[in-house]
Amino acid sequence: MNLTAEDRKALLEIVRSTIEAKLQKEGVSPKEQEKNQISSVLQEKRGVFVTLKKRGQLRGCIGYIQAFKPLNQAVREMALAAAFHDPRFLPLKGDELGDLSIEISVLSPLKKIESPEEIEIGKHGLYIMLGNCSGLLLPQVATEYDWDALTFLEETCYKAGLPYDAWKNEHAAIFIFSAEIIEEPQENSV
Repeated sequence: MNLTAEDRKALLEIVRSTIEAKLQKEGVSPKEQEKNQISSVLQEKRGVFVTLKKRGQLRGCIGYIQAFKPLNQAVREMALAAAFHDPRFLPLKGDELGDLSIEISVLSPLKKIESPEEIEIGKHGLYIMLGNCSGLLLPQVATEYDWDALTFLEETCYKAGLPYDAWKNEHAAIFIFSAEIIEEPQENSV
C-alpha cells in the first residue's frame, strides 16, 4: 500500500483528534469534514497498529493483525485502544497529550514462513502462534534494539508468553509481514 502524504497526514489527524475528543468527553464520532475527505485508499481493509510514545517511551500500542475493517475506522479504534485500554498502562490523561507522539504501522498481509533465513531485519515484523499463545513484534522493533533474526524470533516467542525457543516447535506457526510506518514530524527545538 502506498499512502500519499495527504493519506498519511489524515491518519495522524484521525488518531490525535480521536484521542483529544475522548479526553474532552466529546465522543469519538468522525467529523463530517473528515468523512468527506477520506480517500478510497483509507477505506481499504488493512491491519494496523497505533503506537503512542510519551517523551520517547512507549505509552500504548495496540492493533489489528488482520485486515477486516477499513483503515480509517481501524486507526480510530486502535487510537482509543492504545490510549485507554492497553493493559500495560493506565488510561491516558489529558495532561499527557502534549508529550505524546504518534506512530501508525499499516500492515501487509501475513505470510507463513518455514525458516528464520526468510526474515529480513528492517523489513519484516513477526507473528508467532503456538497452542493458545500468540505474539507479534512490529518490524521497527528489531532495528530499534539492533536484533538479528534469531533474537527477533526469540523475543517474539517471549512476547507470546512462550519459551524463547518455542519457534522450533513443529506446531509453531511463524508469519512475516511488512509495515508502512507513519510518524508525526518531530518538532525542531531551537
